[in-house]
Amino acid sequence: MRRRRLIGATIAALGAAAGSPARSQGKISGDVRFLCGFPPGGNADLLCRILAEALKPDVGQNVIVESKSGASGFIANETVANAAPDGRTIGLAAMAAMCVSPVMPGQKLPINVDTDLTPIASVASVPNILVFGKHVPFRGVPELIDQAKKNPGKFSYASAGNGTSQHLAGELFKTMASVNLLHVPYRGGAQAIQDIVAGNCDVMFGNLPEFLGQIGGGGLIPIAFGSPKGSPLFPGLPIIAQYLPGYEVVNWFAVFGPKGLPADLVGTWTKALRTAVMKPVVQKRFADNAMDGLTGSPADLKAMIVADRKKWADVIQSAGIRAD
Repeated sequence: MRRRRLIGATIAALGAAAGSPARSQGKISGDVRFLCGFPPGGNADLLCRILAEALKPDVGQNVIVESKSGASGFIANETVANAAPDGRTIGLAAMAAMCVSPVMPGQKLPINVDTDLTPIASVASVPNILVFGKHVPFRGVPELIDQAKKNPGKFSYASAGNGTSQHLAGELFKTMASVNLLHVPYRGGAQAIQDIVAGNCDVMFGNLPEFLGQIGGGGLIPIAFGSPKGSPLFPGLPIIAQYLPGYEVVNWFAVFGPKGLPADLVGTWTKALRTAVMKPVVQKRFADNAMDGLTGSPADLKAMIVADRKKWADVIQSAGIRAD
């Protein structure tokens, strides 16, 4: 009897050292929760649903999108951070949550994004674009710079709020162009866009998808891309870097898991996400919705976070921005 117990204990110890069969093979056992921290119907929600559908054949499980919007995505991020590290909970996070919020003075976060989340892979980016209200009496980046220098503070740019990506893109432009544009923060991007269309504010830097409806209706005029490349939706539109070398604003999305997610499960998800993003049907849906697919390793994602965090920390410090 004692010998059988010793043998059983030895087998159990060896099994624990090697890990369970599912873990050692990096397999996901059971339905997956895919947390999205942004409202249903938005670009991030659409991105999650496109990926969820494409992931199922490779993961071998249902991937169910769960919306937990609010707090700039941190309600969902916190849910992911507190989940069991079994590969069955992943979440989408935006560049701002990983690179802006952690370095924003006065910002209180519910989690430490560096220690409470496990980077898995970047999946998509959204082109940044500068738009003018149709009431603005000129067109083009050189004209905006010229007129802003001649009339300091006369021309305004809108944002979805203090410290948002739109705000930082505008501050970066102001610094690099040595101009004074008046920042007008709103409580959300929709309100900002409406006021530009109404002629109460002049220009805005932001993600292309949020402007498509008003551009199509003639309420907003696309001027130039802030990202390093444009979009097939607007062929021939210039990039701001042609006039301000080095100007670059890219808003990206990446997938993260809980703290302590084992390396084999990280590898499973990285491979599955890369495969999903590269599928022709996913590439087409991304392009139709003004998104670009991204693929990369967890190390690539970590390096991108480090670089962007330093960049935006410098802009925040230079402009004296604090959280509301």
